[in-house]
Amino acid sequence: MTIPIIPLDKRFRGYLPVVVDIETAGFNAKKHALLEIAAVIVEFDANRNLFITERYSTHVIPFKNAELDEAALKFNGIDPHHPFRMAVEELEALQLLFAPIHKAVKRNNCKRAILVGHNPAFDISFLNAAIHRTKIKRSPFHPFSSFDTATLGGLVYQQTVLSKIAQTAGLSWEDEKAHSALYDAEKTAELFCLIVNRWKQLEATDNIAETSS
Repeated sequence: MTIPIIPLDKRFRGYLPVVVDIETAGFNAKKHALLEIAAVIVEFDANRNLFITERYSTHVIPFKNAELDEAALKFNGIDPHHPFRMAVEELEALQLLFAPIHKAVKRNNCKRAILVGHNPAFDISFLNAAIHRTKIKRSPFHPFSSFDTATLGGLVYQQTVLSKIAQTAGLSWEDEKAHSALYDAEKTAELFCLIVNRWKQLEATDNIAETSS
């Protein structure tokens, strides 16, 4: 990964956007297992455009006494007991993701990461529940603030479903890969970068128009 030339600390009020997607065995963050988690880091290039710089993902072993909802498992296609999942315990999974995020926060002169997600209330609730269970003291993330690409997609593309927003925006989309945490996180990150960069272009156009008027 090329170290970003321009830190992001001034763009989002000192927060580093990190796209997170979580696949679970249900909707209750305290009862249902976290099964897969992915994080995608975005940073500035030399032209102050956002782009993806790092990707991390891991399968997670259900925590002790976790509940598994069969409907949720059928939806995401995950078999929690499959021998080739190469899953790790929650603590190891969070440590694997948090270590590079801490480094990215530091090199961008930011104070914390902020979770970017598609309907992120779901993801942040499961993330916070896992942090609580594993007793991690230094999470890089703001505990409740987030950026929502469903809202941004509705504003810019008149769509709120991730697949529909992506296709409307001209991004590639493969249905058979959807509901993998890494694939959904990557597509969400591509969309977030596209919208932020498009806003920058609109601001530049407005400034030119004001100068010439």
